[in-house]
Amino acid sequence: MNPQRRVKLFKNGRSQAIRVLRAFELPGEDAIIRKEGDRLIIGPGPVLSLAAYLATLELIKDDLGASGDMLPDPVDF
Repeated sequence: MNPQRRVKLFKNGRSQAIRVLRAFELPGEDAIIRKEGDRLIIGPGPVLSLAAYLATLELIKDDLGASGDMLPDPVDF
């Protein structure tokens, strides 16, 4: 595979964009971009730790009832 390819720039709203070719796809849904001189460097975004991912979830607001109401019936062995 050739390590570089020529691509077309296009406008997406007020932003400039490029279409990433399949050969250059990054994993995940996020990426990090930085500028070094006149070059743009794009890399995969950071992977969230489990704690960071759990912090993004919404709390359950339903009342699940008292835990004493959920005890199973006794079983005779």
